[in-house]
Amino acid sequence: MPYYRRAGEVPPKRHTQFRRPDGGLYAEELMGQEGFSSDSSLLYHRHPPTAIVAAEEFTPPAWSRLPNRPLKPRHFQTHKLDTSGADPVLGRQHLLANDDVRLSYVVAERPSPLYRNAIGDECLYVEEGRALIESTFGALELAAGDYAIIPTSVIHRIVPEGTARLLVIEATGHIGPPKRYLSVRGQFLEHSPYCERDLRGPDLFQRDGDETEVLVQHRRGWTKHVYAKHPFDVVGWDGCLYPWAFSIHDFEPITGRVHQPPPVHQTFQGPNFVICSFVPRKVDYHPLAIPVPYHHHNTDSDEVLFYTGGNYEARRGSGIGQGSISLHPSGFTHGPQPGAVERAIGVDYFDELAVMVDTFRPLDLCEPALSIEDSAYAWTWAR
Repeated sequence: MPYYRRAGEVPPKRHTQFRRPDGGLYAEELMGQEGFSSDSSLLYHRHPPTAIVAAEEFTPPAWSRLPNRPLKPRHFQTHKLDTSGADPVLGRQHLLANDDVRLSYVVAERPSPLYRNAIGDECLYVEEGRALIESTFGALELAAGDYAIIPTSVIHRIVPEGTARLLVIEATGHIGPPKRYLSVRGQFLEHSPYCERDLRGPDLFQRDGDETEVLVQHRRGWTKHVYAKHPFDVVGWDGCLYPWAFSIHDFEPITGRVHQPPPVHQTFQGPNFVICSFVPRKVDYHPLAIPVPYHHHNTDSDEVLFYTGGNYEARRGSGIGQGSISLHPSGFTHGPQPGAVERAIGVDYFDELAVMVDTFRPLDLCEPALSIEDSAYAWTWAR
């Protein structure tokens, strides 16, 4: 995270005695990245965060990966997935994956178990509805259009309010703002399309309880730990590592006289992938401008677009709609649908909302994606 936060009670000096009202010591926990060499936070627990009373293997829902063969552009209709009654963790329908990132979709209707992802950060995007992330750092409210970044190994659960539709991006490393948006000390620079004022952190709260189960996804599988005390017993914390939220509606688009390439829409970066936000915006104002994208061949990346609001002028006639996901793989030239270029000339505003994930290694297809594929999509440019 680019800036420091403090919540609850913390001692004046780190790594010093901090005592409970009964005279005992609070248990200090340092959560940090890259082996004491990057962002971290200090949390103060009423009980030792190391005290577990049981550990056993856990078998999560099975999933599979198949290569994108034959190589072609694909269209997946997430609103056709059967995910009723799901929780936001175990109910995820995995769609696309490689060794760096996995993309899933879930229609969440009940709370998840307590969970920590010990492999990498997670980015949630709320397509529809509301949800609450409860964690050792506190409670973070989410609404439609919100991104939430949950750092590696944070114990949390996701509680939907009614029904919430979520796109989930699971990394094998850390997700954060692009480095080019930040100063050497981590402040957002003036050319960044969002800044510290747009970010929200959690509000501290506590839970009591004994023998609390926590599911852990780790590099060798899954484990169910039973903690002696509920892990949400933190009385205070400070630092630069914590769950945080950012609304896509607060992303300020960068525009120009001629068509701007996707890097101007970049919102986050992860290991071998980027996340971009396409938002309503004024488009190109050169007198001869063509506002829709030109045909392009990204030779080093697969492009995934999740269509989450508005109109998609460049995709008109392709079957793309609310909740659609398109995959345009490397090795294939893609661009606007037939007729889109002429229709766009003279247009001065695009009303579209979409989340893009570009990966620098090819994405495999998971079974749920194949079950909701629009098999006619690849041929729509030839109509």
